[in-house]
Amino acid sequence: MHTRDADDDTIAILREETARAPFSGLIHCFTGTKALADAALGIGFSISVSGIATFKNSQALRDIIAGVPLDRLLVETDAPYLAPVPVRGKRNEPAFVAHTAAALAALKGVSADDLAAATTENFFRLFTKVARPQ
Repeated sequence: MHTRDADDDTIAILREETARAPFSGLIHCFTGTKALADAALGIGFSISVSGIATFKNSQALRDIIAGVPLDRLLVETDAPYLAPVPVRGKRNEPAFVAHTAAALAALKGVSADDLAAATTENFFRLFTKVARPQ
């Protein structure tokens, strides 16, 4: 799910729909409030983070992400948009996700390898139709 400037509505819809029949999901390109993060996590959703988290003016976002459990966190490019620092302003591409992942690893106090392992596991747990590489 992608939501922007509609946290209260999103929370209400998620609660209403998951009350009918629980399901898992992902808040894509998360830039919301702590209330949205808490609500999404509370119903079993995961949070995906783009290059926005590396922007100088995104400290409030980083503060929220710091509280997201590592087993519910994913990293994304949102390419071709939102290239992370230090390539901000360029056309985003999948290779640039390494910059976002490095920033998140530092934020979470884990190694880049540990963050990569956790977010990869989170991806396969959420997207069950994707075959794991052999």
